[in-house]
This record gives sequence, structure tokens and C-alpha cells, in this order.
Amino acid sequence: MCANASDALAPPQSPLLQPVWDALRARPALLLSPVAAACAALCAHLCFSAPFLLLELLRVHRYRIGGEARAADPRRWLRCLARIAGKYAVAVLPLAVLVQQLDRGSAGENREAPPLFRALSDCFTCLLVFDTLFFAAHYTLHRNPWLFQKFHRSHHVHRDTFALAAQDSSIEELLFQQVLAFSSARLVGCHPMSEILFHLLNVWLAVEDHCGYDFPWAAHRLLPCFGGPPFHHAHHQHFRGNYAPYFRHWDLIFGTSLPNCMEESETGGPAH
Repeated sequence: MCANASDALAPPQSPLLQPVWDALRARPALLLSPVAAACAALCAHLCFSAPFLLLELLRVHRYRIGGEARAADPRRWLRCLARIAGKYAVAVLPLAVLVQQLDRGSAGENREAPPLFRALSDCFTCLLVFDTLFFAAHYTLHRNPWLFQKFHRSHHVHRDTFALAAQDSSIEELLFQQVLAFSSARLVGCHPMSEILFHLLNVWLAVEDHCGYDFPWAAHRLLPCFGGPPFHHAHHQHFRGNYAPYFRHWDLIFGTSLPNCMEESETGGPAH
């Protein structure tokens, strides 16, 4: 009877996520390693960007925003990769070490994986929190000329975006984005497995936003609440507006939303 009561009080298991979580927990050195976390983040960014590089190399520009004239030279990809890898080595890895020291052992304490619905709802909630924090910070960067030039201008060297450029920012901005992602997960209080899924989804959406391709099956076409690549491409073309990374609601509320199709003759600059 005690066993039955214990079973009734046990959290529901996810048959889909439990084997994955068990495999991660069986390797605590990997799960809690800051080096593994930083390498996994960089590898995810590279893997998610690779299909778009292949499209560029094969000169498949049917869905390229602006057509072939907007395609990124592969040499730009290599220079961008070198910058990002260097910043991960000197900045993101030390940050991962610090986060691991502050959060030591908490991931391994969870024996059960979250139910699939909870994991998905946690991810969506984290995205909403991250989107809100990012919008506020991004808007502030563009409204303050000194902050823009000091911390954000380097990201806007890419007027015509490409996937790898999603993390081609100043060291300070790249670190700040990592802190926003960690903070979003902590504010939501989600399961470590949900947090891993959120970070992967966050990396993918950032890559998709910068990919420069407007596919008919993209998330923003299936879910109108998302801005998608045309939304963020307009921001890079004009250095203003469309400040939220993923969703459209904050820009609509604050009147900073831009149309996706912009005139080529308009020149960009920091927001007034």
C-alpha cells in the first residue's frame, strides 16, 4: 500500500524524453561540463547554419530575400566563423564556467524527465520571457547612440543577413545574450531537460531569423505570431524597428514594427 501511495505521488514520466534524460544523467561529467556546454552551443549554431551555407554554395536562391544579389559570399562565412569561434574561446567558455559554478549539481538532482507537454510549455514560456527581455535591451541599444556604437554596431555590418551571422556580435553583446537566455530559464524555473531544449530552439530561431531565406514552410508562415527572416531582415536593412527577436507583439504594441518588404533605396542608420 505504501508502494502504491509512493507511485501515486511520483511525478509523471515522459516515455519520449526519459531515455534521453537518463542517457545525459549517466554522463554527469558531460552534463555538468562548461566546456561541453560551450562546445555544444557552438556546434548547434554551426549545424543549424550548415544547410543554408549549402544553399549558398549550390546557388539555390529561389527563396533568398532579395534574390541572388543578396547572397553571402562563402568567404564572409569563413571570416564570420573565425570571429565567432574566437569569442566563444575567450568569452563564452569562461561564462559557462561561472554559470556551472553557481549552479553546480542542480541538473543531476532531477531523476525524472519532464512530461512532453510540460517540456514544450516550458520552452514556449522561456521564449516569451527571452523575447521580452531581448526586446527591451535591443530597443535601448538602438535608442542610445553611444550604446549602439559601442556594443551593437558590429552586428549590423551585415545588412544582408546570413545564418552564421546570428552570433556575429561584439563580445559584450554575445555574453549579454547568453545571460538573457540563462536568466529566462531561471525565471521560468523549468526542468534542466526543458532548458536544454529551450537553448537549442533559441539557437535555431536565431539562425532562422538571420538566414535570409523566406521559405513557404517557415515558422512565421505557419504561425503569424512569429516575425521570421523577413521581419529581422527589414531590421538589418534599416538599423531600426522590429526589435523583438522572434515574436511580433511587442513591436506592434510599441509602434516599432516595420513592413517586411522595404524599398532598396532607403538608407539605414541608428534609430532616431
